[in-house]
Amino acid sequence: MLTYQKRVPLLMLLDSIIVMFSIYVGYFILHPYSDFYTSKLLLLSSIILLISHHVFAFIYRLYHKAWEYASVGELWMIAKAITFSILTAGIAQAIGVGHIYVRVLLITWMLHMLLIGGSRFSWRMYRDRYIKSKNVKSRTLIVGAGSAGTTVARQLLANHDVDLQPVSFVDDDPRKYKLEMYGLTVCGNIDDIPEIVKEQKIKDVIIAIPSLPKKEVRRIYEICAQTEANVKIMPMIEDVMTGKVSVSALRNVEVEDLLGREPVELDISAISETITGSTVMVTGAGGSIGSEICRQICKFNPSRMVLLGHGEYSIYNIDMELRPKYKDKIEIIPVIADVQDRNRMFEVMEKYKPDVVYHAAAHKHVPLMEGNPREAVKNNIFGTKNVAEAAETFSVKSFVLVSTDKAVNPPNVMGATKRVAEMIIQNLAKESNTKFVAVRFGNVLGSRGSVIPLFKKQIEAGGPVTVTHEDMTRYFMTIPEASRLVIQAGTLARGGEVFVLDMGEPVKISDLAKNLITLSGYTIEEIGIQYSGIRPGEKMYEELLNENEVQKEQIFPKIHIGKAQPMERGELHQMIEKLNSIELKEMKDLLINSANKKNSKVLVSKSS
Repeated sequence: MLTYQKRVPLLMLLDSIIVMFSIYVGYFILHPYSDFYTSKLLLLSSIILLISHHVFAFIYRLYHKAWEYASVGELWMIAKAITFSILTAGIAQAIGVGHIYVRVLLITWMLHMLLIGGSRFSWRMYRDRYIKSKNVKSRTLIVGAGSAGTTVARQLLANHDVDLQPVSFVDDDPRKYKLEMYGLTVCGNIDDIPEIVKEQKIKDVIIAIPSLPKKEVRRIYEICAQTEANVKIMPMIEDVMTGKVSVSALRNVEVEDLLGREPVELDISAISETITGSTVMVTGAGGSIGSEICRQICKFNPSRMVLLGHGEYSIYNIDMELRPKYKDKIEIIPVIADVQDRNRMFEVMEKYKPDVVYHAAAHKHVPLMEGNPREAVKNNIFGTKNVAEAAETFSVKSFVLVSTDKAVNPPNVMGATKRVAEMIIQNLAKESNTKFVAVRFGNVLGSRGSVIPLFKKQIEAGGPVTVTHEDMTRYFMTIPEASRLVIQAGTLARGGEVFVLDMGEPVKISDLAKNLITLSGYTIEEIGIQYSGIRPGEKMYEELLNENEVQKEQIFPKIHIGKAQPMERGELHQMIEKLNSIELKEMKDLLINSANKKNSKVLVSKSS
């Protein structure tokens, strides 16, 4: 491409030749039928037309356009510049000779449009037809012939640095069948994708319907999975609405897109009222959930952000991530401390006096905690007790415990310790000015110790992917979703509640593994799935609320609330004290029996 300094003089010279040529051609076409044009008038008209054309060309920036990307907008600019220059010449004729020679100017206008417009668009035509053909591009099918789909098609056709060549659309709207947009035909509906991919030798499929529900995304992906085509997806609808959509924004379909559940939306004003200008502490701030809570909270501009964690490297990472972004807005304070150290928790709470505490520090791996129950007790029970009682002592306004669906009817140590942790804060909530609440959710995609990172490693190693049982199901959510729920719970709290996200339908782990294999570009046969058997302490099916806790009404869109009655405080404290002295086998039995003993006695909250 020519530089600006070379392109402008070249275009000005080209336009000058066209302008002079056009007016003289117009004169000679009409010369046999009229003799009104004198050489002086012709010269005067051509000079005025030339000057006015360059003036209006600069006004409408015709010399600044990248004409290889010219479209209707650029053609309109050419039409306006030419029309105004012709009108200027006509006005000059009226002033100079008292008459406007309309026929000559009309022919001149038409020649200008043809030659100037043609000279600009010829470069685009050359580029589209010849230059792009030198690059081997992937034949691409676009799902959705609406505004987003046509935007993608137009950008792909115009952008020659992208390796995707759109060839057709599919759309479930029967009115669009056989219609053409940007030269691409709507060849059928979504169910026809396998046949169209085969017939047209499609290599990539783009799902270009940003407002599509996730269940529908999953249906389309399952249809596309019958082919060997790669599947990509458009970004969020707000990016389309604000004009941020670009070819580079296309991304591969991720497992999160196939959950079949729409993400929870936040009550922004309520969260801002709670967090903006406050001091917020997050325990376990270096973990998967804790670090995302920190990221989400920082968007609401607290005055201070206390990042508390035991692992110095993880706290260092989240501190270094947040500090450059918010150094002028938020005081970020990294604190290395163990929640099991009671004196340290009271010391930190007294020093920083947070308004809101999000307690995300916990041991969460079920099989590991089965083999190390004492560590689960120390971290999940005593750690929670230390932080919660320190929060009450120093008048924290809200305390949010990050809990788990495994706390419901727990058959394992990890779930039992989390249920006991819930009981601790529920007891504190009875007589405290601090609002203590717990938040339960299912498995978090991509968090440390979750199945997704494990499956990815196994796929990279060539397989097989190991699944405990073919029918084992779990509820899933993304890390941002889990973090948003925790933050929202802090604003809904009245004290003692257990908040639960409506997580839709549970997902089979085996289906998740199959989707991840195909999303990674392999077939199930290539990688393979191996069933290893249920591990100690694992459930076949997870629950978010037991049958007595379930209430149909939602306190907030997609958020349920159940208020389980905990043990009496004295009985709970006796049980906790006993955990310090008993053997491991007795510890497991005591934990599980205690966690399940009061789970069936439930008060359903009528909060709204």
